Amino acid sequence: MKPIQYLVGDATCPKGDGNQIIAHICNDAGGWGRGFVLALSDNWPQPEAAFRAWHRNREENDFALGAVELVQVEDDRWVANMIAQHGTRPDDHGNPPVRYEALETALAAVATMANDLHATVHMPRIGAGLAGGRWDMIEPIIERTLCKHDVETFIYDLA
Repeated sequence: MKPIQYLVGDATCPKGDGNQIIAHICNDAGGWGRGFVLALSDNWPQPEAAFRAWHRNREENDFALGAVELVQVEDDRWVANMIAQHGTRPDDHGNPPVRYEALETALAAVATMANDLHATVHMPRIGAGLAGGRWDMIEPIIERTLCKHDVETFIYDLA
C-alpha cells in the first residue's frame, strides 16, 4: 500500500514525471462554475466541455453518481471528472452534497484507470470544500481505493 503524500501547491500543476491524473468531484446537477473546476478551466477547456456534453446527453450515457469521465488534456495528463456530489447545496436535512458511496465508486474506477495508464493521481482535498464533506471520512476512502491498489496519490493544499 502506498501512503497518501501531502504537498503544498496547486493540484493543476502536478509534481513529478510520467502519466498523471488530476481527480476532482463534479455534481450531478450539471453545474460547473465554482471551486476547483475554475482552476481546471483556466488551464484546459477540455474537462468543462466534456462534462457539459456528458451532462447534456445524460439520457444516453452513464452520467450518474459514481461515474467517471477521463479527459485527456496533455500527452501525459488526464482529468478525471468524478460525479460524487448530489446537487450543489445541503439537502433539507442538512446533509452535504458530497456522496461518500459515489466517491468510493468513482475513486475505485480511477484506481483502475491509473493502473492501466501507469499514472499517479493528484487532487485537492476533494469533497471537503464546497461539497461539504468531512476529510476524516474522505481520506480513508482514498486509502481504500487508490493507496490499497498501489496508486501513488498526491493531495495538494494551496499555500
